[in-house]
Amino acid sequence: MSATRIDGKAFAANLRERVGALAADFESKAGRKAGLAVVLVGDDAASQVYVRSKGKATVAANMESFGHLLPSDTSEADLLALVEKLNADPRVDGILVQLPLPGHLDEQAIIAAIAPDKDVDGFHVINAGRLSVGQTGFVPCTPLGCIMLLTDRLGDLSGLEAVVIGRSNIVGKPMAQLLLDANATVTIAHSRTKDLPAVVRRADIVVAAVGRPEMVKKDWLKDGATVIDVGINRLPPEPGAEKGKLVGDVAFGEASEVAAAITPVPGGVGPMTIAVLLRNTLVAAHRNAGIELVDDTI
Repeated sequence: MSATRIDGKAFAANLRERVGALAADFESKAGRKAGLAVVLVGDDAASQVYVRSKGKATVAANMESFGHLLPSDTSEADLLALVEKLNADPRVDGILVQLPLPGHLDEQAIIAAIAPDKDVDGFHVINAGRLSVGQTGFVPCTPLGCIMLLTDRLGDLSGLEAVVIGRSNIVGKPMAQLLLDANATVTIAHSRTKDLPAVVRRADIVVAAVGRPEMVKKDWLKDGATVIDVGINRLPPEPGAEKGKLVGDVAFGEASEVAAAITPVPGGVGPMTIAVLLRNTLVAAHRNAGIELVDDTI
């Protein structure tokens, strides 16, 4: 048996195309483009690359991109002042403050300052609360992308047993809530779970989000499971190589012998994150402008 590769890259490209068309429709109705503001504090190279790619993707999706690059010694007061300015700017529908922030800044305080209806990352406690009680809000981009891939692959998730490995506020907890909302039976497992392989082996759906390279092995998986690998880890370079190989939290090669379907790394969950960010920004723009979104399937 060889698992079907779940092509997140192709799914994300299709989602971005649909968002772009709907964004053009929004512009014709609202008389302005939907707007996303991305704030980067400091000179972290990986964050700079990610922010640039977000800016390009925003423009490609017929939206306005507002980039704010701040020095690493920016004070908390100055950053909060910028967030308040963006909250009040009618051209800005979504605000994203790139994490991690430099150590002297309180991430929770900055996230809490973002208006919940512009919090397209879905990290604000109000949006977390809305998700937990089934109200409409914004869901973090990565878990929302994962549930899109799962429903596209499996259709109805009712009654399926799902195990989420990892309990972060950004992926693990919202992922579990989305699966619960889809009527799956959900277990959240983590580093202190007793006999973790046995717990994972029960699952029809496995979502691995722990940040440990190739931790989930073939013998952890039930035959025919669907595996969503959120991890992205770089292994040490091979002799003579500049960079190590990128791998997920699942040992892809051996897991593919048992799973029915699995996301690769790279090319699985990763591309979904920016696509869903654009989707969330489009939804925010419609809500902020009081315009009904013509396609509620995105």
